[in-house]
This record gives sequence, C-alpha cells and structure tokens, in this order.
Amino acid sequence: MPDSNGNQQRRQGNITTEVVWTTATASFGFALVQLDVTIVNVALPALTQALAASVSELQWVVDAYALSFAALLLSAGFLGDRFGPRKIYRIGIVIFAAASLACGLAPDAAMLIAARTLQGVGAAAMMPCSLALINHAVAHDHALRARAIGWWTAIGAIAIASGPLLGGLLLGIDSWSSIFFVNLPVAAIGLALTWKVDEVTPHADDAQKSKRGLDPLGQILAIVALAGLTGAVIEAKPLGLVNPLVLGIGVAGAIAAIGFVLAETRNPAPMLPLGFFRRPAFSIGIIYGVLVNLCYYGMIFVLSLYLQRVLQYSPIRTGLAYLPLTAGFFGANLVSGHWVGKSGARMPMCWGGVLGAVGFGGLLLFRDGTPYWLILPAFLLIPCGIGVGVPAMTSSIMGSIEKTSSSIAAAVSTATRQAGGAIGVAIFGAFAGDGADSIVPGLHLSAVIAVSSLLIGVLLAAGGPRAVDDTAKDHRSA
Repeated sequence: MPDSNGNQQRRQGNITTEVVWTTATASFGFALVQLDVTIVNVALPALTQALAASVSELQWVVDAYALSFAALLLSAGFLGDRFGPRKIYRIGIVIFAAASLACGLAPDAAMLIAARTLQGVGAAAMMPCSLALINHAVAHDHALRARAIGWWTAIGAIAIASGPLLGGLLLGIDSWSSIFFVNLPVAAIGLALTWKVDEVTPHADDAQKSKRGLDPLGQILAIVALAGLTGAVIEAKPLGLVNPLVLGIGVAGAIAAIGFVLAETRNPAPMLPLGFFRRPAFSIGIIYGVLVNLCYYGMIFVLSLYLQRVLQYSPIRTGLAYLPLTAGFFGANLVSGHWVGKSGARMPMCWGGVLGAVGFGGLLLFRDGTPYWLILPAFLLIPCGIGVGVPAMTSSIMGSIEKTSSSIAAAVSTATRQAGGAIGVAIFGAFAGDGADSIVPGLHLSAVIAVSSLLIGVLLAAGGPRAVDDTAKDHRSA
C-alpha cells in the first residue's frame, strides 16, 4: 500500500479526470431516479385504458415507487458504506433496469404496481451511493466537491422537470410501455460507466471507524418507520387523516421511529451514528433540505392544478410552462457549485433561500386568468433560489462527515427530503381542495407557508453563524 503522501500525490495528479468520470456515472443513476418520479404521471390516462386500472390502482402505480424508495434508503446507505458504494450502486442499476422491463411488460395493474415497488428498491440503492461515489472521488477537496455536486443536482433537476415532456412525447409516438423501456439504455450507459470508477479502499484508520455491525434491529425499525410515516402521508389526502388505516400505519411508523432512535443510542455499532446530528453543518443542512422539499414539491402539485384547472392549460402546455424551472435549476446549480467552492456553503444557502422566498411570494399575484408573462418571474426566481441553496446544502452535509459514512449520510439527507416533499404535497394539496374555486385561495395560503419556511431555513443557515462552513472544514482537514 502506498504511503499517505504518495497516495495524496497520485490523487492530486488524477483528480480532475476521476471526478469527471465519477460525476458522470453518479448522474446517470440520479437522473433515472428523478425521471421516474414524474414521467409516470402523464401516462395515467393511458394506463386506465390499457390495463383497466382503477383510480386507487393508479395511485399505487405512483406511490409504490415512492414508498419502497423512501423505506429502504437508510438500509441502502448502510450497505453502501459497509460493502462499498460502487458495488451497491451497480446492484441498484441492475434492479432498476430489470424492474423497468417488468413495468413495460406488465399485463395488469397488480403486476405493474409490484414492478414499480421493485423500481423503488433499485432507486434506493442508487441514490445515496451515487452521492457517496462523488464524495469519495473528491476526497477532502471542498471546491471539487461543490462543483461536482452542482453538476449532479443540475442533471437531476433536468431529469425530474423533463419527465412530463418526455412522457408526453413518448406517448405520442408509442404505447405507455415506452415510458419504462426508455430507462433501459440509460441504465446500460450508467452501468458501463461504473467500470471507469474505482471503488475506494479506506485507509486502516478509516476502515476501523467504518466497522459498524449489520444492526438488524436498526434496519427493521428504520424500514417500518419510513414505510409507516411515508404511507400515512401518502394516504392522508385520499382517505383522510382520521381514517383507521392512516392512523394505524402513522402510529406504527412513529413508534418504530422512536424505537429506532433508542436502539441506535444503545447500540455500540449503529447503522446510523446519531452523533452526526450534533454537527451543525449536518443538522442544519438536513432541516434546510426538508423545508425546501416541503415547499417545492407541495407547490408544484398545487401549481399543476392551477395551470390545468384554473387557467385551462392542456397537459403539454403545462409541461412547456414549466420549462423555465428546468433552465433556472440547471444554471443555478452550476453557479452554486462555483460559489460554494470559493466561499463555502453558508452564503449560497442564505441567498438561495431568500431568492426562493421572493419567488414563492410572487405566487400571491396569481389569480383567475393571470397571463403567463406575470407567472414567469416566479417560475424563474423559485428554481434560481432553490438551485443555489440545495447544492450548497448537500455539499455542507457531505463535507461534515467522514468518507466512510458517505452513503448513510446521503441516505439520511434523501430520506428526510423525501418525507418533506410528501408532507408538502399532502398539506398544500389539502389547502387546494378538489374544486377549481378553492385552488387559488389554497395556492395563496401555500405560498405564505412556503415563504415562511424558506426564511426559517435562511435564519438557520445564517445563525449557525459560520458553523456550516467551519464544521465542514474541520472534517475536510481531518
């Protein structure tokens, strides 16, 4: 084994190429995960006709993916740290591709729901490990991490925003199966690229730190907690908060979450070291991410209702109306990467939150018959703000932990943000209601909550005061 100085010289000599290949590899998996969040929505009417699917079955075509994805994130992150992120990432791509093929060939709604569940398993394996691969490749180079994460988030933003458009185009030229078959070539490229990425073998001292037990109790409690809480949020809107099923799985999830914290506190080798949350950069970043996802995903849900039911936009026109969000996210993510690399994460998180809050505040101007030119400023400010803040937040979280815990840290970030997004959809969707008359008042109330939430995120990032940047520097120099 080369000495530490020799290893550092080798790494410095090849870091640019390594980071480029690793970021490209990680971005393919991230794009797959994000694309399948939105691309299915446009195919729901076609699925109704082709598979004779009921409304509840259509809901589970969407939700089965989100539920299995969220429930298995912590376990997948643990496995990435335990057995190597590249190995688990590869397994995730293979599972996702096989599940996509099964989705496209599904003869009925039940088989499609089962295949979508399997897709979520593959997505859970890919997501935290994709970010861990980047964190390993950049070592403790703060500027490189920031730029790589900027590109990673930019590709993901394009994927999730292009889902409705791509889905509409594919449905226009082929059957509903094509929205799943399109994943296969992307998965094949992503898998091939993994051979360009080296699996990082930790130094002896890092390897000793990463020796955590399999922690079966923690694994089970984490899955039950995430599945229960996510399932309760998903079912709250269609069934109601007081429905016995919603209450039952919600309580079960909450009890499991408490049990998980207690079990991890007492376990000498936990799957999730709770000490992470005592690090300001980590805990502030997690809260910031939850607030951002709650606002953004909840508001996108309401805006889709507003554009189609109030302004009477067609699905394709609605997809085109969202194009400024795609462009705004892409540019802002890249700007954020360079900004964080030069000045740290704190100021981009603050200014990103302020810009996003101004954008959400602009939604208060929306009324019946609002022209698109008045909609456009908000559709530019929102992605510019979030696009600056989220890469900074992600870089802050990943810079605050040791490389050997990269996958579980990324899993915690993703799981909590997934929960935030699901809660946002449930809350903001309830405000909007089902009738066209309630959508605009619900949109305005949601906008007020979004502005307030982002400003809380700004205060947390600013009031750290330099804790966000200083903690990351401490661990980068460790």
